[in-house]
Amino acid sequence: MLSIQDIRDAAQRIHGKVERTPCLYSHTLSQIVGAKVYLKFENLQFTAAFKERGACNKLMQLSDEQRARGVIAMSAGNHAQGVAYHAQQLGVRAVIVMPRFTPGVKVERTRSFGAEVVLHGDTLEEARIHAYAMAEDQKLVFVHPFDDADIAAGQGTLALEMLEDQPDLDTLLIAVGGGGLIAGMATAAKAVKPGIQVVGVQTSRFPSMLNAVRHQDLPVGVSTMAEGIAVATAGMITREIVARTVDDLVLVEESDIEQAVLMLLEIEKTLVEGAGSVGLAALLRYPERFAGQKVGLVLSGGNIDPLLLASIIQRGMVRSGRLARLRISSRDVPGMLARITAIVAEAGANIEEVHHQRAFTKLAAQNTEIDIVLQTRSKAHIDEVVDKLRAVGMQVDLA
Repeated sequence: MLSIQDIRDAAQRIHGKVERTPCLYSHTLSQIVGAKVYLKFENLQFTAAFKERGACNKLMQLSDEQRARGVIAMSAGNHAQGVAYHAQQLGVRAVIVMPRFTPGVKVERTRSFGAEVVLHGDTLEEARIHAYAMAEDQKLVFVHPFDDADIAAGQGTLALEMLEDQPDLDTLLIAVGGGGLIAGMATAAKAVKPGIQVVGVQTSRFPSMLNAVRHQDLPVGVSTMAEGIAVATAGMITREIVARTVDDLVLVEESDIEQAVLMLLEIEKTLVEGAGSVGLAALLRYPERFAGQKVGLVLSGGNIDPLLLASIIQRGMVRSGRLARLRISSRDVPGMLARITAIVAEAGANIEEVHHQRAFTKLAAQNTEIDIVLQTRSKAHIDEVVDKLRAVGMQVDLA
């Protein structure tokens, strides 16, 4: 169904049409997780995701008659951009059906490649049904995001490159949605290096491949910040390949993914979306599982909603003690707010927001509540600010 030769043929076919991205060692992440971590920067592709590989491989094999008819795809974003971009390069009409929840940055980016974008449904499944109907009605060639051997072969070229650059890798940690990426990469990796361990990573909110391969019935959610792998039903082609070639599947939580996105931004200075960060999320959640191993991660997408990114950054600052909200109860007398700000400044913290509350409080009428949001250095620094405020008789709570 999918062989190493298919993947090697795909590598030749897409050569020069997609980036051969670097696979680099991360000293800092390796120290943090206790494994030797190698990062494959697929977020450096022109459309910022590995999906270009499969899309290019598929479109390059269309007949002249199929190219004349055009193609259609359904996607939450990265596959859409990959198909749209390479269709544009080949002069092929592309129609992309996207769920209505798709981040605006992905919708506009897809349109910028000349594709006709149709927003339909609240889930990938609803978008898929509509896309099939449009394909039938307009005689378009359907380009599936994952359940297609040509797509999986294109994605499998990633493993060839990683093992060429880092032949000593012990383990590959690979994001799993519908299974196209891991099916291709596992097929290639096991053929090149039979002893390598291939581990798939899914968000616990969408354990579709784990359910399919292990015959379990874990609940499937409705949303995740890793929307690129929010697939309710694993592919029929890919699940067979995964069952045969993948060593294990693990689940990560939303908090793990948030932490991974922020760490990649701060430590590696690289922007990676939720779905592209789950490999690192797995290392953070199961450090003992991969301790001492040479682990390859695919940073598989860099398209993230700016508003979501801003929320992740702020929540991460709160967790690390660099952002704090204090609720201060005091007598409502002139100069009290100035006194508070002076104490905060003396402690070396920076005030970001102030909310002075008189009416909506259960305190006595002569008292007031003041909420302040502070930029701080650490949790210890927050404690220092609180101690200084309490030392002058103020009641202070972390809000």
